[in-house]
Amino acid sequence: MVITEYGDVDVLKIQEVPDPDPGPDQVLVEVTSSAMNRADLMQRQGQYPAPGPKPAYEVPGLEYSGRIAAVGSQVMDWAVGDAVMGIVAGGAMAELVVTHERMLQPVPSNLDVADAAAIPEVFMTAHDALVTQGMLGSGARALVHAGASGVGTASIQIVKALGGEIAVTCSAGKASACRDLGADVVIDYVEHDFVDVITEWTDGSGVDVVLDVIGGEYLAKNLRCVKVQGRIVQVGAMGGPVASLPLGALLPKRASLIGTVLRSRPIEQKIDANQRFLKELFPRFTDGSLKPVIDSRYRLEEIADAHTYMATNANVGKILIDL
Repeated sequence: MVITEYGDVDVLKIQEVPDPDPGPDQVLVEVTSSAMNRADLMQRQGQYPAPGPKPAYEVPGLEYSGRIAAVGSQVMDWAVGDAVMGIVAGGAMAELVVTHERMLQPVPSNLDVADAAAIPEVFMTAHDALVTQGMLGSGARALVHAGASGVGTASIQIVKALGGEIAVTCSAGKASACRDLGADVVIDYVEHDFVDVITEWTDGSGVDVVLDVIGGEYLAKNLRCVKVQGRIVQVGAMGGPVASLPLGALLPKRASLIGTVLRSRPIEQKIDANQRFLKELFPRFTDGSLKPVIDSRYRLEEIADAHTYMATNANVGKILIDL
């Protein structure tokens, strides 16, 4: 699937393009499924290009699952036919994708390969934001916005698996899904001010970590929800790229505001995040304590419909694209 120009869904075209060729430390994956991310909508509109020089064919897609079709000359730990999944900076909305061997993840033995595409981007993002950046540990409390999103549903499971407690914001129609995943507090952001709910829930002390994909006016409110020396981890700006931060409230809390993305990091940092994910989180998929949350599936030929659906914010969990 190629973005031929920037604009509405009609710029998305299915085209034949040259096959990618793996380097010595890379593998070629035959993609079974990819998955939608908010970045795909932004990239289609020209607001979030892939890092690096503009390619001859702009193929979006940040995650995939499939089987290895070829390996580079220096690859030792993987073989043709292995079922794998992972994240890339772009290119996953295609039949073939190339990636570094240390960015691969094995598909959990208890999952279908086609369902595994719902794991890499959101679980890695949530794990990196909450645990690596936010230093969330057992017994800690977190507030996560957009609790029914891909990152939100992953965050609920991660926090509970680590022995923490979690409050999420969402619309009323998605509240039951968040509770079913284990959220301790579910806040309808239309009916309730999440600051008031968090204040009551924590007896005024605040949460250890806030994971926010909204931005905008939420920033000042997040600061009121975080505890002394807590962390606000900003991983998106769906509510607006500009925010006002009350420094008078930030200083006495000695709180940290951390901005983070995975896509544009150097490969060494991505490999580090991937290896930490494999060590700390991956075993929980095989024992069943973590699972992908799949909202719906589309064929690649239906990609325009998938973009249109994602723009409605109606999904709970991931929207998969089957190749």
